[in-house]
Amino acid sequence: MHTPQPRILFLDAYDSFSNNIVSLLADVLSAQVDILPIDAALPDLGHHQATSNGQEQLRCLVAHYDAVVCGPGPGSPTCDQDVGLMKHVWTLSEDHVLPVLGICLGFQSLVIHCGGVVRKLSTGLHGMIRDIDHVENQRPLAEGNIFAGVPKFKATLYHSLFADISSPEDGTSGAKGDWARSRWNRPAHLPDILPLAWVTEHRASGFDERILMGVKHARRPFWGLQYHPESICTESTGHQVIRNWFAEALRWNEERGRRRTTAEPDVSLKKLMCNLPKKSESLSRQFVPLASTESPSSLWEHSLGCKYYSRTLRLPNHVEVPDIVESLQAGRRDFIVLDSASAKTSRTGLDVKGRYSIIALDVDETLQLEYRTGSRRLTLRRGGERRDGHGKSDIDLEQVLHFDGEHTIWNILAAFWSKRQLPREDGNRDNNITHPFYGGFMGLTTYELGLEGIDVEPLNRRDGAHDRPDLSFAWVTRSAVMDHMEGTICLQTLSPDGPIVAGVWLDQTVEALTSSPVWADGLGADFSIRGGGQDQLLAAATAQLTPPLTPETTRSAQTTTYIQIPDADDYEDKVRECQEHIAAGDSYELCLTDQTLITRPRSHDDARLASASRHRHNSRQAQPGTWHSTQQKHVQQQQATTETSWSLYRALRARNPAPFGSYIRLGGATLVSSSPERFLEFSGATGLCSMRPMKGTVKKSSAVATLAQAEQILHVPKEEAENLMIVDLVRHDLHSVCGTGETAVRVPQLLKVEEYASVFQMISVVEGQLPLHASPSASGVGKEQQQHRVTGLDVLAATLPPGSMTGAPKKRSCELLQHIERGASSERSLYSGVVGYMDVRGNGDWSVTIRSLFRWDDEVVLAPSSTAAATAPAARGAGGEEESEHEHELHEVWHIGAGGAVTALSTPLGEREEMFTKLKGPLGVFEDQV
Repeated sequence: MHTPQPRILFLDAYDSFSNNIVSLLADVLSAQVDILPIDAALPDLGHHQATSNGQEQLRCLVAHYDAVVCGPGPGSPTCDQDVGLMKHVWTLSEDHVLPVLGICLGFQSLVIHCGGVVRKLSTGLHGMIRDIDHVENQRPLAEGNIFAGVPKFKATLYHSLFADISSPEDGTSGAKGDWARSRWNRPAHLPDILPLAWVTEHRASGFDERILMGVKHARRPFWGLQYHPESICTESTGHQVIRNWFAEALRWNEERGRRRTTAEPDVSLKKLMCNLPKKSESLSRQFVPLASTESPSSLWEHSLGCKYYSRTLRLPNHVEVPDIVESLQAGRRDFIVLDSASAKTSRTGLDVKGRYSIIALDVDETLQLEYRTGSRRLTLRRGGERRDGHGKSDIDLEQVLHFDGEHTIWNILAAFWSKRQLPREDGNRDNNITHPFYGGFMGLTTYELGLEGIDVEPLNRRDGAHDRPDLSFAWVTRSAVMDHMEGTICLQTLSPDGPIVAGVWLDQTVEALTSSPVWADGLGADFSIRGGGQDQLLAAATAQLTPPLTPETTRSAQTTTYIQIPDADDYEDKVRECQEHIAAGDSYELCLTDQTLITRPRSHDDARLASASRHRHNSRQAQPGTWHSTQQKHVQQQQATTETSWSLYRALRARNPAPFGSYIRLGGATLVSSSPERFLEFSGATGLCSMRPMKGTVKKSSAVATLAQAEQILHVPKEEAENLMIVDLVRHDLHSVCGTGETAVRVPQLLKVEEYASVFQMISVVEGQLPLHASPSASGVGKEQQQHRVTGLDVLAATLPPGSMTGAPKKRSCELLQHIERGASSERSLYSGVVGYMDVRGNGDWSVTIRSLFRWDDEVVLAPSSTAAATAPAARGAGGEEESEHEHELHEVWHIGAGGAVTALSTPLGEREEMFTKLKGPLGVFEDQV
């Protein structure tokens, strides 16, 4: 006789670990797990009169399940909004009750229902790993002891509130008399609570805090666990507790003759629920109605039917990424340069960080896509068109998208990509090309784009202060890829015009590059290479950078740079505010950030570029007296002109070489980055996705000069907890696309310390496996019969904003941070966003925008002129004589973001010092100009 698959309902309280629990349940119990949000508005199914609390609707729903799991989440079990439907599960009538397991918040909700109380711990235990002291074999499994037969094990805790079942006369022990014997007794005043597990926390003051970890309801089939069984650091021995619970649940159902309804839930109910993977269909499949009808714009047909062509050259040892850009892209307006500037210093066997650098060529002529979250408007623009509105096509998502499901920018991007994807067998087979980028999407996103994906409205966008894009992508058809391990450069093009036309462009580009002064200035080049060249590793690891090209100057003047750094005391106050929320249970970890503003006269070439900007220029009059506060630096520079953004990029890559550096001018933004953190990498061929969350930083110094010294400092509970929380969050994000099970998401590296130019960082690696599909054939490219498969773009959409920049749980943390990071620059913008690519074969690599500086063309301030500032720098605006118009000039505004993860173990001083440590690298490019 066929045994039906067990079915479990999981009540999701918007935790960033929920999918890990669902995956654990599905894997360990071989069960189907349906996910229902705690705030789901259950419909009146017509079977009973609807009630105000939704209990009748819930009764109809749970009849389809063997058991319910009430998951973890932020907030308090005493707050109805935080527990939602959970509280109704405990009060189901005797005729409709079913087995329930509460985890963390769900556990606390059960204890509250049984008459216990919840209090604050003296110090939160988020990310702490502790020995679970459980009842073991002192009670049999048949009596509801789900710990029976389970050896002692360690588990991860994520809570700052605890369930207190003590009576006033008991104090904090929870029971009178000898603790070793009495801890398993039911409290006299709470007869429904049967303790099953505890943790004893030894506090620095000498006080032992006894914390309840597991309970059983004495009369009903309800169990609860305070610890997190799904965490990567909870020992797998503890998974037997989950098996025991479900065995008891099924036994309880069997003994009482309870049979779940075998029919599928009502359609109106199914719409409220989801399973893992949550994206059972790809984004492009959801978008088929638009892709299969008349195009919304002629630009939508841009770059269809392209073939791949390339030439590979051996690089002279002295030629660097900036040299290639200057040789091939002089005079251009838009740039996308992904620069592995640390490649020469990090080539250590198999652990090569940032092996490739990618330069988009002729970006001015590409099709560019810009999306704005507030208006939900996508702008398509063909390169070379004027920026006054001519040649662009606006798409209002609300008007254009007509399909079931969420209407997002990602659906359009996926459909656009799917019509242009390149079969993996296409390309120059003779060249044996293996690099990751063949052409496709390149660009950047803001932090606020990620907020849209988790339904968090940016508070600072409500006043319509600007209309800057939150996503700027270019569809790159011409590019250069430098392989720093092989010492080669591949010039490549995606062309619909055939090999002759493509060959002409390749010949011209090879000639322009090899005839440039920088190419000939040093070792000779061998252009006969046809493939791997394993013996051609770069010989000069200490090769000097070529001096940058200097633009012509039209004026000579002193330039004045104003640097406004965060107020130290104010930042420490924000750390304390974060810790108050953590202590209240609202978050486990908050990634607090702040921004430094640098205003300076607009550089000669950047001013020229900005004058042609598509954006409106908003001038801000600087408020009198703001230039010389205690938190600002006033720097006068004796030089011919303000350093250009390209010079800043040159300086930053030399000062702080990083594996994921970048220089981007796109969508009215300029980004100069030396990011050390990979966000997401994925392979179109294998479906493997990899994320590298980075948490835990120590500055290099005479006291911390070696990796061993850094490991001693970083391998402590606070630093490891910061990283662990983000690892579990990233696992949750990946499960939403990759599905359930140990093979779907795994952690090959955990809490590893790595060395970078100026700091040591703790990183972990989390991998996910996308379902594999047959590769499209050449004849099927762009055709309707082509398979719609889940791709790395689905993963990117599901994982923003980066968890290492939010904290956990992600949604609640982002909501809190918007209020905490108050001030004139509270919008993070490009900082905390991502930069990268997704190529035509489905490969992608994205980095987190940190250790960076950025500016917008439309953000300028009216500041004292260089001449006026040099004459009387301290007196201007301090009262007295009014400044005249000729004593002011337009300044551009640069932003540098920095911050760190605040936990219960953080100190305000320590967090402030970490923020300034991270700020030092990018800020130095301005201070070095003095």
